Amino acid sequence: MNRIYSQIAGALTLALVTGGCVVSGTNIDPITQPATLVPDTKTGVVLDRLPPPAQKLDVAVYSFPDLTGQNKPNDNFAEFSRAVTQGGSAILSDVLTKAGNGAWFNVIERNDLQPLLQERQIIQNTRTAVEGKRAQGLPALRFAGILLQGGLIGYDTNETTGGIGANYLGIGGNTQYRQDVVTVALRAVSVQTGRVVASVTTTKTIYSVLVQGSAFKFAKVDHILQMEAGFTKNSPATLAVREGIQLAVYSLIFEGVKAKLWDFADAPAGAAFMRALDEQKKAVNFEMVTETPSTAALAPPPAPTKSAM
Repeated sequence: MNRIYSQIAGALTLALVTGGCVVSGTNIDPITQPATLVPDTKTGVVLDRLPPPAQKLDVAVYSFPDLTGQNKPNDNFAEFSRAVTQGGSAILSDVLTKAGNGAWFNVIERNDLQPLLQERQIIQNTRTAVEGKRAQGLPALRFAGILLQGGLIGYDTNETTGGIGANYLGIGGNTQYRQDVVTVALRAVSVQTGRVVASVTTTKTIYSVLVQGSAFKFAKVDHILQMEAGFTKNSPATLAVREGIQLAVYSLIFEGVKAKLWDFADAPAGAAFMRALDEQKKAVNFEMVTETPSTAALAPPPAPTKSAM
């Protein structure tokens, strides 16, 4: 037993020394990771590969708010942090600028317009102070023909929960999982008429998995050695929101093509993408129908009949 205590003491000493070196800056912390770009999603890759349009669209995003009103789920105490990101407009603007490798949208700045107007005023005042009446004015601001509106309209927690575990002779483990669903709504509004010309709603599932294992053994008659290990993996909620917005933009483009609001520059290439989207929708609808109980199963059983005497 003394040997075990000495090993534990040695491990603690090593951890303290290593931590001291990390804090002092003599070594690089092996746990930290460098900053990276946002990883690509499957939907984002497909959106970036869209064929170019016949004409680039001028769109404006004023806001894309969090309309869920949901806080982070916590079983122990009240959580005041929001369950989803508050930067939906920034994500939407970024997705729009990258759609079709940047060929689909001219995104007009409207989310934070005041600094832009103030900077233009400073430039104009400076030119007037230096050049007087001969000062050349700034070109007019570009205006948008379509407003993109909507937001994050739903965050359903614990849509599916479950787990499994087993223990035999003091050795065992268990796994638990949870699914949350975030819902995104996006619509295109004509500036000239105020009519909603296209509207889509998408969902994205967020997974959380917990894996634990434990074991114990009698080191002596009155001494128990117990060991536990585990990890938790949570899908990034912000990345899930991004993919939901990407799918919303992707679907909105195709809704506009169907309504003949805009079109692809290469009609055959655009038709191929349209067929692929229709096949995906049919597959999803077929899966939902097969998982839905039939009406016969939901119908009440027939009333018993009296036997003939």
